[in-house]
Amino acid sequence: MSRRPTTTEQNESADHASIVDHSSSETTMTAAVARRYGTAEVVAVENVPTPRAGKGQVLIQVEASSLNALDWHFLTGTPYFLRLIAGLRRPKRIIHGADVAGTVAAVGADVTSLHVGDRVFGESAGGGGCAPYLAVAAERLVPIPTDVSFLAAGASPVAGITALQGLRTHGDTRRGDHVLINGAAGGVGTFAVQIAKALGAEVTAVCSTRNVDMVERIGADHVVDYTTDDFVAGGARFDVMLDNVGNRSAADCISVMRPGGRYVAVSGPKENRWLGPVGHLIGTRFAFRRTDATFHQFTAAVTPEDLTFLGELLASGQVVPEIQRTVGLEGVADALSEIGSGHARAKILVIPT
Repeated sequence: MSRRPTTTEQNESADHASIVDHSSSETTMTAAVARRYGTAEVVAVENVPTPRAGKGQVLIQVEASSLNALDWHFLTGTPYFLRLIAGLRRPKRIIHGADVAGTVAAVGADVTSLHVGDRVFGESAGGGGCAPYLAVAAERLVPIPTDVSFLAAGASPVAGITALQGLRTHGDTRRGDHVLINGAAGGVGTFAVQIAKALGAEVTAVCSTRNVDMVERIGADHVVDYTTDDFVAGGARFDVMLDNVGNRSAADCISVMRPGGRYVAVSGPKENRWLGPVGHLIGTRFAFRRTDATFHQFTAAVTPEDLTFLGELLASGQVVPEIQRTVGLEGVADALSEIGSGHARAKILVIPT
Protein backbone atom coordinates (compact mmCIF):
# COMPACT_ATOMS: atom_id res chain seq x y z
CA MET A 1 0.00 0.00 0.00
CA SER A 2 1.41 3.39 -0.99
CA ARG A 3 2.16 5.85 1.79
CA ARG A 4 1.39 9.55 1.75
CA PRO A 5 4.47 11.70 0.92
CA THR A 6 5.93 13.71 3.75
CA THR A 7 6.32 17.48 3.55
CA THR A 8 10.10 17.03 3.33
CA GLU A 9 9.77 14.75 0.33
CA GLN A 10 7.43 17.16 -1.39
CA ASN A 11 9.86 20.04 -0.85
CA GLU A 12 12.84 18.02 -2.05
CA SER A 13 10.94 17.02 -5.16
CA ALA A 14 10.21 20.65 -6.01
CA ASP A 15 13.85 21.55 -5.36
CA HIS A 16 14.97 20.11 -8.70
CA ALA A 17 12.00 21.32 -10.74
CA SER A 18 10.36 17.90 -10.64
CA ILE A 19 6.90 16.63 -9.78
CA VAL A 20 6.67 13.14 -8.30
CA ASP A 21 3.41 11.29 -7.71
CA HIS A 22 4.24 9.13 -4.68
CA SER A 23 0.68 7.82 -4.53
CA SER A 24 1.17 5.87 -7.74
CA SER A 25 4.91 5.22 -7.98
CA GLU A 26 7.70 4.22 -5.62
CA THR A 27 10.42 4.13 -8.27
CA THR A 28 13.77 5.72 -7.44
CA MET A 29 16.89 6.79 -9.24
CA THR A 30 20.52 7.38 -8.23
CA ALA A 31 21.64 11.02 -8.13
CA ALA A 32 24.44 13.22 -6.78
CA VAL A 33 22.73 15.02 -3.89
CA ALA A 34 23.74 17.84 -1.51
CA ARG A 35 21.24 18.33 1.31
CA ARG A 36 23.14 21.11 3.11
CA TYR A 37 25.45 23.94 2.19
CA GLY A 38 29.15 23.17 2.05
CA THR A 39 31.85 22.02 -0.31
CA ALA A 40 32.64 18.59 -1.75
CA GLU A 41 32.07 16.81 1.55
CA VAL A 42 28.30 17.45 1.45
CA VAL A 43 27.82 15.75 -1.94
CA ALA A 44 26.72 12.12 -1.79
CA VAL A 45 25.32 9.63 -4.28
CA GLU A 46 21.87 8.62 -3.08
CA ASN A 47 18.61 7.08 -4.20
CA VAL A 48 15.88 9.69 -4.67
CA PRO A 49 12.37 9.60 -6.14
CA THR A 50 12.28 9.53 -9.92
CA PRO A 51 10.59 12.70 -11.19
CA ARG A 52 7.47 12.91 -13.33
CA ALA A 53 6.58 15.56 -15.87
CA GLY A 54 4.14 18.11 -14.48
CA LYS A 55 2.06 20.63 -16.37
CA GLY A 56 4.19 22.43 -18.95
CA GLN A 57 7.12 20.08 -18.33
CA VAL A 58 8.79 17.18 -20.07
CA LEU A 59 10.67 14.33 -18.46
CA ILE A 60 14.18 14.01 -19.86
CA GLN A 61 16.30 10.88 -19.80
CA VAL A 62 19.60 12.68 -19.23
CA GLU A 63 22.47 11.66 -21.47
CA ALA A 64 24.85 14.46 -20.46
CA SER A 65 24.99 17.42 -18.12
CA SER A 66 27.85 19.75 -17.25
CA LEU A 67 28.90 21.79 -14.27
CA ASN A 68 29.31 25.55 -14.05
CA ALA A 69 30.33 28.20 -11.55
CA LEU A 70 26.68 28.72 -10.66
CA ASP A 71 26.57 25.12 -9.37
CA TRP A 72 29.44 25.90 -7.00
CA HIS A 73 27.65 29.01 -5.73
CA PHE A 74 24.42 27.06 -5.10
CA LEU A 75 26.40 24.25 -3.44
CA THR A 76 28.21 26.56 -1.02
CA GLY A 77 25.46 29.14 -0.65
CA THR A 78 27.95 31.92 -1.36
CA PRO A 79 27.88 34.83 -1.61
CA TYR A 80 25.51 34.69 1.35
CA PHE A 81 22.91 37.01 -0.17
CA LEU A 82 22.23 34.17 -2.65
CA ARG A 83 20.55 32.28 0.20
CA LEU A 84 17.65 34.72 0.11
CA ILE A 85 16.49 32.84 -2.99
CA ALA A 86 18.37 29.55 -2.60
CA GLY A 87 17.22 28.78 0.96
CA LEU A 88 18.29 30.51 4.16
CA ARG A 89 19.22 27.49 6.30
CA ARG A 90 19.11 24.59 3.86
CA PRO A 91 19.42 24.60 0.08
CA LYS A 92 16.28 24.30 -1.98
CA ARG A 93 18.38 22.92 -4.83
CA ILE A 94 19.67 19.52 -3.76
CA ILE A 95 20.66 18.11 -7.18
CA HIS A 96 23.02 20.32 -9.17
CA GLY A 97 23.58 20.56 -12.90
CA ALA A 98 21.54 23.16 -14.79
CA ASP A 99 22.76 21.98 -18.20
CA VAL A 100 20.85 19.08 -19.70
CA ALA A 101 20.91 17.09 -22.94
CA GLY A 102 18.90 13.96 -23.45
CA THR A 103 15.79 12.30 -24.82
CA VAL A 104 12.20 13.19 -23.99
CA ALA A 105 10.81 10.24 -22.01
CA ALA A 106 7.39 11.69 -21.13
CA VAL A 107 5.38 14.83 -21.80
CA GLY A 108 3.27 16.69 -19.26
CA ALA A 109 -0.06 18.43 -19.79
CA ASP A 110 -0.19 21.43 -22.14
CA VAL A 111 3.10 20.58 -23.89
CA THR A 112 2.74 20.53 -27.67
CA SER A 113 6.16 21.64 -28.87
CA LEU A 114 8.04 18.48 -27.85
CA HIS A 115 7.28 14.77 -28.13
CA VAL A 116 8.50 11.50 -26.65
CA GLY A 117 11.73 10.48 -28.36
CA ASP A 118 12.88 14.00 -29.23
CA ARG A 119 16.55 14.78 -28.64
CA VAL A 120 16.68 18.07 -26.71
CA PHE A 121 19.02 20.34 -24.80
CA GLY A 122 18.65 23.37 -22.59
CA GLU A 123 18.86 24.70 -19.06
CA SER A 124 16.87 23.69 -15.99
CA ALA A 125 16.04 26.62 -13.73
CA GLY A 126 16.19 24.35 -10.68
CA GLY A 127 19.22 22.22 -11.50
CA GLY A 128 18.81 18.46 -11.43
CA GLY A 129 21.09 17.40 -14.29
CA CYS A 130 23.30 15.20 -12.09
CA ALA A 131 20.70 12.44 -12.23
CA PRO A 132 19.39 10.01 -14.86
CA TYR A 133 16.02 11.76 -15.14
CA LEU A 134 14.96 15.39 -14.90
CA ALA A 135 11.61 17.12 -15.29
CA VAL A 136 12.06 20.58 -16.82
CA ALA A 137 9.87 23.28 -18.34
CA ALA A 138 9.44 22.61 -22.05
CA GLU A 139 10.04 26.29 -22.85
CA ARG A 140 13.64 25.94 -21.63
CA LEU A 141 14.48 23.22 -24.19
CA VAL A 142 15.01 23.06 -27.94
CA PRO A 143 15.76 20.16 -30.31
CA ILE A 144 19.37 19.12 -30.72
CA PRO A 145 20.45 19.48 -34.37
CA THR A 146 20.86 16.15 -36.12
CA ASP A 147 24.66 16.11 -36.32
CA VAL A 148 25.29 17.38 -32.76
CA SER A 149 26.13 14.82 -30.07
CA PHE A 150 24.59 14.66 -26.61
CA LEU A 151 28.03 15.44 -25.17
CA ALA A 152 28.42 18.64 -27.17
CA ALA A 153 24.85 19.70 -26.41
CA GLY A 154 25.20 18.91 -22.71
CA ALA A 155 28.34 21.03 -22.43
CA SER A 156 26.79 24.10 -23.98
CA PRO A 157 23.67 25.71 -22.44
CA VAL A 158 24.82 27.81 -19.44
CA ALA A 159 28.33 28.67 -20.62
CA GLY A 160 27.33 29.01 -24.28
CA ILE A 161 24.31 31.23 -23.62
CA THR A 162 26.33 33.39 -21.21
CA ALA A 163 29.04 33.91 -23.82
CA LEU A 164 26.50 34.49 -26.59
CA GLN A 165 24.42 37.03 -24.69
CA GLY A 166 27.51 38.75 -23.33
CA LEU A 167 28.98 39.22 -26.78
CA ARG A 168 25.94 39.62 -29.02
CA THR A 169 23.16 41.01 -26.82
CA HIS A 170 25.13 43.20 -24.41
CA GLY A 171 28.45 43.69 -26.19
CA ASP A 172 26.80 44.29 -29.57
CA THR A 173 29.78 42.57 -31.21
CA ARG A 174 30.00 43.37 -34.91
CA ARG A 175 32.08 42.06 -37.77
CA GLY A 176 35.54 43.60 -37.62
CA ASP A 177 35.38 44.47 -33.91
CA HIS A 178 38.44 43.74 -31.79
CA VAL A 179 37.26 41.73 -28.77
CA LEU A 180 39.23 41.10 -25.57
CA ILE A 181 38.24 38.03 -23.54
CA ASN A 182 39.66 38.10 -20.03
CA GLY A 183 39.50 34.56 -18.70
CA ALA A 184 39.44 32.71 -22.00
CA ALA A 185 40.20 29.18 -20.81
CA GLY A 186 37.20 28.47 -18.58
CA GLY A 187 33.74 27.30 -19.55
CA VAL A 188 32.38 30.68 -20.66
CA GLY A 189 35.74 31.79 -22.05
CA THR A 190 36.19 28.86 -24.42
CA PHE A 191 32.72 29.44 -25.84
CA ALA A 192 33.32 33.19 -26.04
CA VAL A 193 36.47 32.84 -28.15
CA GLN A 194 34.63 30.73 -30.72
CA ILE A 195 31.39 32.75 -30.71
CA ALA A 196 33.29 36.01 -31.13
CA LYS A 197 35.05 34.52 -34.16
CA ALA A 198 31.70 33.30 -35.54
CA LEU A 199 30.42 36.88 -35.22
CA GLY A 200 33.33 38.09 -37.32
CA ALA A 201 35.50 39.62 -34.60
CA GLU A 202 39.25 39.71 -34.10
CA VAL A 203 39.90 38.04 -30.74
CA THR A 204 42.55 38.64 -28.11
CA ALA A 205 42.35 36.05 -25.33
CA VAL A 206 43.87 36.23 -21.85
CA CYS A 207 44.79 33.00 -20.07
CA SER A 208 47.59 31.25 -18.17
CA THR A 209 50.61 29.50 -19.68
CA ARG A 210 49.11 26.00 -19.51
CA ASN A 211 46.12 27.10 -21.58
CA VAL A 212 47.82 29.09 -24.35
CA ASP A 213 47.92 26.19 -26.83
CA MET A 214 44.26 25.34 -26.26
CA VAL A 215 43.08 28.93 -26.66
CA GLU A 216 45.07 29.30 -29.88
CA ARG A 217 43.63 26.03 -31.17
CA ILE A 218 40.02 27.14 -30.67
CA GLY A 219 40.60 30.25 -32.73
CA ALA A 220 42.02 33.20 -30.79
CA ASP A 221 43.95 35.58 -33.06
CA HIS A 222 46.16 36.81 -30.22
CA VAL A 223 46.84 35.24 -26.82
CA VAL A 224 48.13 37.08 -23.75
CA ASP A 225 49.72 34.85 -21.11
CA TYR A 226 48.92 36.79 -17.95
CA THR A 227 51.78 35.12 -16.06
CA THR A 228 54.34 36.88 -18.27
CA ASP A 229 52.47 39.71 -20.05
CA ASP A 230 49.92 42.40 -19.22
CA PHE A 231 47.11 43.21 -21.65
CA VAL A 232 46.77 46.67 -20.08
CA ALA A 233 50.42 47.55 -20.63
CA GLY A 234 50.44 46.09 -24.13
CA GLY A 235 48.88 49.16 -25.71
CA ALA A 236 46.08 47.44 -27.65
CA ARG A 237 42.59 48.96 -27.61
CA PHE A 238 39.34 47.04 -27.91
CA ASP A 239 35.76 47.56 -29.06
CA VAL A 240 34.44 44.92 -26.65
CA MET A 241 35.89 43.51 -23.45
CA LEU A 242 34.18 40.41 -22.06
CA ASP A 243 35.44 40.07 -18.49
CA ASN A 244 35.01 36.62 -16.95
CA VAL A 245 37.39 37.32 -14.07
CA GLY A 246 37.04 40.88 -12.74
CA ASN A 247 40.63 40.94 -11.51
CA ARG A 248 41.54 44.38 -12.86
CA SER A 249 40.60 47.83 -11.64
CA ALA A 250 38.02 49.96 -13.39
CA ALA A 251 40.80 52.32 -14.48
CA ASP A 252 42.70 49.43 -16.10
CA CYS A 253 39.61 48.29 -18.01
CA ILE A 254 38.73 51.80 -19.14
CA SER A 255 42.27 52.31 -20.39
CA VAL A 256 42.00 49.50 -22.96
CA MET A 257 38.64 50.55 -24.42
CA ARG A 258 38.25 52.33 -27.73
CA PRO A 259 35.85 55.29 -27.94
CA GLY A 260 32.32 53.88 -27.84
CA GLY A 261 33.59 50.52 -26.59
CA ARG A 262 31.48 48.08 -24.60
CA TYR A 263 32.76 46.56 -21.35
CA VAL A 264 30.73 43.46 -20.40
CA ALA A 265 31.13 42.02 -16.90
CA VAL A 266 30.30 38.33 -16.53
CA SER A 267 31.81 37.97 -13.09
CA GLY A 268 34.02 39.70 -10.57
CA PRO A 269 36.20 39.06 -7.50
CA LYS A 270 34.59 36.74 -4.97
CA GLU A 271 36.56 37.46 -1.81
CA ASN A 272 33.56 39.08 -0.11
CA ARG A 273 31.53 36.10 1.14
CA TRP A 274 28.47 38.24 1.84
CA LEU A 275 28.13 40.21 -1.39
CA GLY A 276 30.61 38.54 -3.74
CA PRO A 277 31.43 40.78 -6.71
CA VAL A 278 28.61 43.29 -6.10
CA GLY A 279 30.80 46.04 -4.64
CA HIS A 280 33.39 45.73 -7.40
CA LEU A 281 30.72 45.82 -10.11
CA ILE A 282 29.00 48.88 -8.63
CA GLY A 283 32.31 50.74 -8.45
CA THR A 284 33.19 49.80 -12.01
CA ARG A 285 29.77 50.89 -13.29
CA PHE A 286 30.18 54.34 -11.74
CA ALA A 287 33.71 54.70 -13.11
CA PHE A 288 32.49 53.98 -16.66
CA ARG A 289 29.88 56.75 -16.38
CA ARG A 290 32.73 59.24 -16.75
CA THR A 291 33.83 57.77 -20.08
CA ASP A 292 32.44 57.37 -23.59
CA ALA A 293 32.61 53.58 -23.25
CA THR A 294 29.64 51.72 -21.80
CA PHE A 295 29.35 49.28 -18.90
CA HIS A 296 27.17 46.16 -19.13
CA GLN A 297 26.53 43.58 -16.43
CA PHE A 298 23.95 40.83 -16.76
CA THR A 299 22.73 37.45 -15.64
CA ALA A 300 22.20 35.14 -18.59
CA ALA A 301 18.58 34.15 -19.22
CA VAL A 302 17.93 31.19 -21.49
CA THR A 303 15.62 31.80 -24.45
CA PRO A 304 14.53 29.36 -27.17
CA GLU A 305 15.88 31.77 -29.80
CA ASP A 306 19.37 31.89 -28.28
CA LEU A 307 19.42 28.13 -27.65
CA THR A 308 18.45 27.53 -31.27
CA PHE A 309 21.19 29.87 -32.50
CA LEU A 310 23.70 28.13 -30.24
CA GLY A 311 22.59 24.80 -31.69
CA GLU A 312 23.17 26.14 -35.20
CA LEU A 313 26.71 27.18 -34.24
CA LEU A 314 27.33 23.68 -32.88
CA ALA A 315 25.91 22.05 -36.02
CA SER A 316 28.02 24.23 -38.32
CA GLY A 317 31.22 23.44 -36.44
CA GLN A 318 31.85 27.12 -35.70
CA VAL A 319 31.60 26.24 -32.02
CA VAL A 320 33.03 22.97 -30.70
CA PRO A 321 32.79 22.65 -26.91
CA GLU A 322 36.15 22.20 -25.25
CA ILE A 323 35.63 19.26 -22.88
CA GLN A 324 38.29 18.72 -20.24
CA ARG A 325 36.91 15.41 -19.00
CA THR A 326 33.77 13.44 -18.25
CA VAL A 327 32.77 12.05 -14.85
CA GLY A 328 30.06 9.83 -13.45
CA LEU A 329 27.96 10.69 -10.43
CA GLU A 330 30.79 9.64 -8.11
CA GLY A 331 33.00 12.32 -9.66
CA VAL A 332 30.61 15.24 -9.20
CA ALA A 333 32.02 16.31 -5.82
CA ASP A 334 35.61 16.54 -7.07
CA ALA A 335 34.48 18.31 -10.25
CA LEU A 336 32.61 20.94 -8.23
CA SER A 337 35.72 21.47 -6.09
CA GLU A 338 37.81 22.06 -9.19
CA ILE A 339 35.31 24.63 -10.47
CA GLY A 340 35.26 26.29 -7.06
CA SER A 341 39.04 26.71 -7.17
CA GLY A 342 38.60 29.25 -9.97
CA HIS A 343 41.10 27.45 -12.19
CA ALA A 344 38.91 24.94 -14.00
CA ARG A 345 39.84 24.41 -17.63
CA ALA A 346 37.04 24.28 -20.22
CA LYS A 347 34.05 22.06 -19.38
CA ILE A 348 33.56 19.06 -17.10
CA LEU A 349 30.73 16.79 -18.27
CA VAL A 350 28.59 14.56 -16.08
CA ILE A 351 27.29 11.30 -17.53
CA PRO A 352 24.67 10.25 -14.96
CA THR A 353 23.97 6.69 -16.10
